[in-house]
Parts: sequence; structure tokens; C-alpha cells
Amino acid sequence: MAELNKPVIVLVRPQLGENIGKAARAMLNFGLTEMRLVSPRDGWPNPSAGPAASGADIVLEQAKVYATTAEAVADCQHVHATTVRKRGVTKPVIGADEAGRLVHTEAGRHAIIFGPERSGLETEDVALARNILTIPINPEFGSLNLAQAVILVAYEWSRAGREMAGVDPVLVQPTIEEILPPAPQEELEGLIAHFEALLGPRGYFRPEGRAEANRRTLRGVLTKPGWNHLEVRTLRGVLTTIERGRIE
Repeated sequence: MAELNKPVIVLVRPQLGENIGKAARAMLNFGLTEMRLVSPRDGWPNPSAGPAASGADIVLEQAKVYATTAEAVADCQHVHATTVRKRGVTKPVIGADEAGRLVHTEAGRHAIIFGPERSGLETEDVALARNILTIPINPEFGSLNLAQAVILVAYEWSRAGREMAGVDPVLVQPTIEEILPPAPQEELEGLIAHFEALLGPRGYFRPEGRAEANRRTLRGVLTKPGWNHLEVRTLRGVLTTIERGRIE
């Protein structure tokens, strides 16, 4: 599957080394090797991860550690947040099957982020994403562990790739030319920061009690369109012109 677009698996603040190892095992079963860790609770490397990986050592050896979720997905154009609820953030909701197809059909790097075992992703983590990835399970017993969630997403990505390779030609998408992929998360964060720096002194985020809600809403508006890097650059230019003031 070397020719397929492979998603980056991001584990945000994972708590147990065993779970990291089991997630690595789940990934490699379907040909995924790029794991990123955000502030693992017990540090990294973790001696408990190796035995639990059952031979998926290449995933653990290449795993990279980041201080924040934003840093872990900065080079990705598409970010999918796995969570069972929206956490107050308005985002499109997709299933694992649709996420698998999106990875293959939308150009650019895709990151799929998974939250800590006990609490799941925080609102700030979900706010980074283009959409929310959820798996429909028994509402009376919604208890997936981290490795199970990873393997479900990895399987759907693999299945979609096999179908697109010829098993199900209906899923094969026509080549889209002259359409730039969405800008990396890093550039989008720069645009959001530029908006906040311009709006803050003008009282947009007042009163204080509504400041965080207003910031989340603004982030939601700016992350929905999937602007490419030229569009982001244009918007930054517009903001810079406004900052300079009107020329008489």
C-alpha cells in the first residue's frame, strides 16, 4: 500500500505505554507506520509499549513526540478528531468509512487524532479539526479502548484503498487538476492568530465571559472552508492592509 495516501495517527496525551503499543500493533496490521504522540503521561520511550506492540517495533521506533496537539498536526492539511460528542464545537460529523475515503480522495496530509483513554479529546483539540470522526456503536455500551478505535479507523482506510484499487470502481474518483490542497494547519493557525490580534484591541472578544466562546466560533468559521495556501496568503494580506489604515 505504499502508493496510497496514508494518514498520520496522533495519540493525544496517552496514559499507558501498553495502549500506545497496542495502537501501534493495530496500525501496522493495516500498513500504517506514522505515529505521533502529544505529551504522553509517562514520557517516551515507554518500556511497556514494546511488548504490547507484538512486533510493531517500526511504528514505535519512528514515533515522534510533541508538546501540543497544534504542533503535532501543523504540517497536515486535513485533521479529523475522533470523539463521541461535539464538545461545544460545531464541525461536520463523519464516520470512519467516510474518513477512509477522504484520506484517499483529498490531496494533502491527513491526521487522525485520538484522545486520552479516560477523558477523550478536549475542546481545544477538537477545535483544530476540519471535522469530527465518530463511530456508531451500541448507545447502551459505548466503551471502545484506544487500540480498538485506532484499528477501526485503520481498517476503514485500508478497505477504502482496496476498493479504489479496483474491487469497487464506483469509489474511484476522477483526477482533479489545478485545484490546490488546503493549507497546512500551521498556516491556518497563523491566519487565526492574525485575526485575533487585529480584533482583540477593537473589543471583539468582550465581554470577558464570552471571549473563549467567541474565539471558538471564529476558529470554526475560519477552519470550515479548507482554504489553500494562496487563499490564506490573500486573507493575511487583507488583514495587513486593514492594520495599516486607510490611505487618503
